[in-house]
Amino acid sequence: MELIALVLLIILALFILNIFTSVWAYRDAIRKGKSSEYAMITLFGTILFPILGLIVYLLIRND
Repeated sequence: MELIALVLLIILALFILNIFTSVWAYRDAIRKGKSSEYAMITLFGTILFPILGLIVYLLIRND
């Protein structure tokens, strides 16, 4: 029972972290003057592909 609760807590924490990093990437794209379409693509990319999407965004964000 405690193991199940721990696993669910870890899954919830990862989900919240994913939402947090996705919103950060969206706001960062807007703050850097990118178009709203680019920011939405960034948001969906980081939500659907959390680790890969964030890595790709961090690599291309300074262009």
